[in-house]
Amino acid sequence: MALSGLDIYKLLPKTNCKECGFATCLAFAMALAQKKVSLDKCPRITAQAKEALDSAAQPPIKLVTVGTGETKIEVGNETVMYRHEQKFFHPAAIGFLVEDTLPESGIDAFVSSVNKLVFERVGQKISASLICVRNSSNDASLFANVAIRIAGRTDLNLALASNSSLAIEEVFKLSGDGRAGLNLPYHARRPLIICEDSSAASSFAEIAKKYNVPIALTCSSLDEAAQLTDIVKKSGVDEIVINFNMAGLSKRLQNFTFARRAALKKNIRALGYPILAFTTEQDPAPELAEAISYVLKYAGIVIMKNVNKDFVFPLLVARQDIYQDPQKPVQVEPKIYEIGKVTKDSPVVVTTNFSITYFTVAGEIESSKVPTYIICCDSEGMSVLTAWAAEKFTAERIAEMLKKCGIEAIVAHKKVIIPGYVSVLSGKLEEVSGWSVSVGPREASGISNYLRNWK
Repeated sequence: MALSGLDIYKLLPKTNCKECGFATCLAFAMALAQKKVSLDKCPRITAQAKEALDSAAQPPIKLVTVGTGETKIEVGNETVMYRHEQKFFHPAAIGFLVEDTLPESGIDAFVSSVNKLVFERVGQKISASLICVRNSSNDASLFANVAIRIAGRTDLNLALASNSSLAIEEVFKLSGDGRAGLNLPYHARRPLIICEDSSAASSFAEIAKKYNVPIALTCSSLDEAAQLTDIVKKSGVDEIVINFNMAGLSKRLQNFTFARRAALKKNIRALGYPILAFTTEQDPAPELAEAISYVLKYAGIVIMKNVNKDFVFPLLVARQDIYQDPQKPVQVEPKIYEIGKVTKDSPVVVTTNFSITYFTVAGEIESSKVPTYIICCDSEGMSVLTAWAAEKFTAERIAEMLKKCGIEAIVAHKKVIIPGYVSVLSGKLEEVSGWSVSVGPREASGISNYLRNWK
């Protein structure tokens, strides 16, 4: 039974040292009881108390690691139903499915396409996470050879999906006998093995335990999921992922939500595992909508078929936004940024340090081909209008930034362009800064034309 906040408090050091980030030990205990924080945040906990609190300290959703090194995937360990309550911690892994019946040339082209799914948005790299090989042929030897071929052509994480545990073990055996041409045995890369036949769960669990790899269990209901995870856990395997395969998007999302709620609110350990989702739509546009739905509704790993970057990029953007801490907007460093080969006569544009604002403005300036200085004021990561309303983007703050950043020593003029939405600041800014203020366009799309005509 889960301990209450007061039960936990009795076992804490009661020093109120604040090193855990909470004002008091009681506040920390309450957060721990609600699964909103982990016990390791308390640096003064005794070994005896830690042992007694082990059950309360366990995350409601098990952390599962696929792969190794810097590119490894970590899913699970989430503590809330809604991101505004705290945040979501481990971004959903985006994977792509390849059938072992595909010819070698098709496999190589597929892997090459997935490897290229790397983009940069608001200063962050977003990319594909995983390639999943499915044993559609039911031929263990063919499956093993295809899996090994793919492993030799990508650094992405791997998943193996089959009805047969023998086919999975064939991959590990073939890669470990020195004939596969891999630097490491296949299992050393810690692939996720996906059991697509619930009756084979025990044999898959034996392989997962033998090779120390995570396992995904395919289930058709919440009850079956709870039964299978209990069987696999008792066999000695802790890293489990649940794959719900019931028909219909609505039914799957419903079960994703029920499983999440059961783990977080009811402390039902048998359902406290990350969720895997395969897309079922065949056409790219509906598949994109389906994949985004899974990301939004608690899937830890989403595996799709289409590798067209025009459809993958929106999915990666959606994931990036959902897993961004809503209380900590993405920010760029407040300073001067140079776009193009600037000179002492280049225009000076001022904006906030909200990443999306900065990169949008920078992109439009690059398109204009007019070398320009951008001064990002510290607005605590807020957009222009939001920062202005919160008094984080005022004439006084802009004037202070103009003086502090040293732009006066760089350009031969004292002319600054402010966003059109805060034109009301122009008079006051001229008064407190001594700069001549021009009001730029309201929308970023107007920047290119504006700069080409700037004097």
